[in-house]
Amino acid sequence: MLLRSTIQLLRFHFSFFLMPVYWFALSQVVTINKTHAILVFIILHLLVYPASNGYNSYMDRDTESIGGIKHPMQPTKQLFYAGILLDLTGILLSCFISKWFVLGILLYILASRAYSYRGIRLKKYPVTGYLTVIFFQGAVTFFLVMHGCSEDKTMQVPAAGMIAASLLIGGFYPLTQIYQHRQDKEDGVTTLSMLLGYKGTFIFTAVVYFFAVGALAFLLIAGGQADSFFIIQIFFIPVLVYFVWWFKKVAANNSGANFVYTMRMNILASTCTNAAFIALFLIEKS
Repeated sequence: MLLRSTIQLLRFHFSFFLMPVYWFALSQVVTINKTHAILVFIILHLLVYPASNGYNSYMDRDTESIGGIKHPMQPTKQLFYAGILLDLTGILLSCFISKWFVLGILLYILASRAYSYRGIRLKKYPVTGYLTVIFFQGAVTFFLVMHGCSEDKTMQVPAAGMIAASLLIGGFYPLTQIYQHRQDKEDGVTTLSMLLGYKGTFIFTAVVYFFAVGALAFLLIAGGQADSFFIIQIFFIPVLVYFVWWFKKVAANNSGANFVYTMRMNILASTCTNAAFIALFLIEKS
């Protein structure tokens, strides 16, 4: 029987924050293999992502708020074994997609372990840890979804799409770290947000987001999807409004960089971005 702490620390709900890349990539697939599209969704969101969350929690043993959980429980050995089981299941199911998909999933799992494992601990290096996250959660995932969900298992995945996916992840990732500066410092971890400071984190996010929109514009407009590009920008307006409001609040007082405001930003950004790319998918496939 699964312990409450194991279920909590696998953080299945956190997959919602990473889901926009799936819908974005799926919208660019010319001919979709529906069975594989469902299987890819399950592998990523119900198996690989939760396993990575669980392993990270097992290594960190946080006592204060973490992504999506205000009061985390302490992990047990069961969490470790549950993560292994989820990963093995994900790898096994990946064999029904393609050998390249299996390889990509394996590399994703290894990177996530290197990010958290105390013996390597990529997360304690602000730039290396950041680049690892945005490359695998962005570019690699975009490639895996386009390749795995396509009928012909295409290898012709647009670089602009992979870049846009990485920049979209990279734009908001430092904001998820902004309330954890003290906890990370005590754990010997220097995040990019710590390096940038409170105001610097917001400025960096704005700059990366600008380039993300530019890459997205290049991909969609060059691909004859200009109308779709402008339509989905409407979905991002609430995110920009909240971002500016929150930035002003933090600029006035650093206490505004807390768990509550960060989670509101995560939920709003994820909801709007998911809605935008689902809309893009429906427009392109209608």
